[in-house]
Amino acid sequence: MEVRQTGLDGVLELVPRKFADSRGFFSETYNAAVLRDAGIDLVFVQDNHSLSVPRGVLRGLHYQLPPRAQDKLVRVVKGAIFDVAVDIRRSSPTFGKWVGIELSAEKWNQLLVPKGFAHGFVTLVDNTEVVYKVTDAYSREHDRAIRFDDPRIAVTWPVTPEAMILSDKDRAAPLLEAADIFD
Repeated sequence: MEVRQTGLDGVLELVPRKFADSRGFFSETYNAAVLRDAGIDLVFVQDNHSLSVPRGVLRGLHYQLPPRAQDKLVRVVKGAIFDVAVDIRRSSPTFGKWVGIELSAEKWNQLLVPKGFAHGFVTLVDNTEVVYKVTDAYSREHDRAIRFDDPRIAVTWPVTPEAMILSDKDRAAPLLEAADIFD
């Protein structure tokens, strides 16, 4: 598995090897020992799977507060997304900075989003399926969101806001300056 830096400390692109032949392919998409050898020692406790039918579905920017904060390992099994991680640790030198990367079934890449980062994505094609592992279970009490279009963060989304499809929760999310975040 190839591990690539993204420009934000702890946010990594992982690219598993894929072995293809006339029958199809085989890929080891997760191996704790391989990741541990790369300095990533996490215990994932839950897998999530989402389907977004139309292009332009935006999910995020989501995170959970301590003590239920989550690391996430995100991959696309069908379609493509623009995946974003935003540093929301007030004491970090990269506070409020973001990194975005296209994840797709074709590229077969993954994004590791550590605790202390908000996470979100927008679908780039119809019928996109995203699978991600998390290091803590969902907790409604600790669940938070930040506005996807916060001008302080200024994510450059590849889909116009008018073409995005959002949940009521994401539409009503607060700006970073008003959000409960990490110290």
